[in-house]
Amino acid sequence: MQYRHLGRTGLIVSRLCLGTMNFGHLTDKAASFEIMDRAYDLGIQFIDTADVYGGPQRPDIPLGYGISEEIVGDWLQKSGKRNEIVLATKLYQPMVNGPNGRRLSAYHIREACEASLRRLKTDHIDLYQMHHFDRETPFEEIWQAMDVLIQQGKILYVGSCNFPGWGIAAMQGEARLRGLFGLVSEQSRYNLACRQLELEVIPSCRHHGMGLLTYSPLDGGLLAGHSQAGDGKGRRAKPSLPIRDPKFAERVAAYEALCERYGMNPADVALAWVLANPVVTAPIVGPRTLAHLEGSMKALDLTLPQEMLEELDRIFPGPGGEAPEAYAW
Repeated sequence: MQYRHLGRTGLIVSRLCLGTMNFGHLTDKAASFEIMDRAYDLGIQFIDTADVYGGPQRPDIPLGYGISEEIVGDWLQKSGKRNEIVLATKLYQPMVNGPNGRRLSAYHIREACEASLRRLKTDHIDLYQMHHFDRETPFEEIWQAMDVLIQQGKILYVGSCNFPGWGIAAMQGEARLRGLFGLVSEQSRYNLACRQLELEVIPSCRHHGMGLLTYSPLDGGLLAGHSQAGDGKGRRAKPSLPIRDPKFAERVAAYEALCERYGMNPADVALAWVLANPVVTAPIVGPRTLAHLEGSMKALDLTLPQEMLEELDRIFPGPGGEAPEAYAW
């Protein structure tokens, strides 16, 4: 396993982060334990979860909420590995009935943290992440609530998820005004077919010394080898995921042909491409099975040739670089 500092912090994390969104939903507790055991053996000591993981993520279907955290907490307790694991979780989405059981008010931040600590069976969370940008709560209120949790020793670092570049900058500015360390990481969707982060978010993370944790490296399975979907060998959550439009289908076909030409597995190429970005700290892999987990390890030792990287850019063009040069002089 390879390791890297989480942004500008002294904290070291594995270059692959174990995502647990499937735990309790598509993967039962026993299989989840096997995956975490194997991940630890492979050197992965970074686990990411969320209070809402473990079931259908809909406000009208509360059943399943918190199950992923409970499974991770049971494993940490049984394995005795808590002090060897960098534990990350998130808050924002609805967890209880009523208007205050969601978002990033000081009220909900306190309640959500206490609930996550109980489910995770730990006295602290290493990385506490805001699952989404909240346009209705003042930044100073958010930081005041987070600072209280830090002072109480209940969380160590604060991270963002799905934040816009300007939101990251604004949050960091407010943190500096309060004399706080600020955000240490951003977690966002990033893959060959979804490159909007390159416009504003990646430059913002680099400027502010933040780690970048990326999810959906295979774009929901579409980059895992679409032509072989349904043969039981791919790393797909479902046997057939919809191709967005004919043009995208052509890109996927060209991508698979390119991977075949170089003798590489499409899933490995997609993950290696994300790992090759110097701003990315760790892609989040969310295996449903041990085979999925072990398959992800191959990308760590895969170096993509420059000619292949250039061809990938032609197949899946990004936003044109960073702002403002991407759209202006």
